[in-house]
Amino acid sequence: MNVSCSTTLISTEQDNKIPMNRHICRLYYLYFSHLIFPTTIMHETPVHVFVSCKPGTEEAFRTASLANARVSAKEPGIARFDVVQEKDDSSKFLLVEVYKNKDAPAEHKKTEHYNTWRESVADMMAEPRRAIKYDNVFPATAEGWDYDDTGDLE
Repeated sequence: MNVSCSTTLISTEQDNKIPMNRHICRLYYLYFSHLIFPTTIMHETPVHVFVSCKPGTEEAFRTASLANARVSAKEPGIARFDVVQEKDDSSKFLLVEVYKNKDAPAEHKKTEHYNTWRESVADMMAEPRRAIKYDNVFPATAEGWDYDDTGDLE
């Protein structure tokens, strides 16, 4: 099968034309690019940072973390940067950081916004934060972590 998305059509071996929307076209591209070019599989590093705040500091921690996350998410080496708060214990937070390459975590830690965050929340922590690095399994491409222009995952 010859996949061409430039005209939003695909050509089958029988030369039939099938109209495609951009999402289906993207799926075909991602599927076939893995078969043909296995190097397109991403090597991102997801990191989960577990934080326990001292009682009464939750809102200040949340505010500082959101300010850091908004700027961090725009760094070229970061695919995702999420801040989540536990429902049953509002003093517990999880930072989900997905880095695009092995150098990105070190680059992130050199930024002014990270260092401002680290210093501003240090006294809010009930215990030292704990980070766990993971190997990514899915999504299999860097684009799988990205949001489209509507804010939805592509």
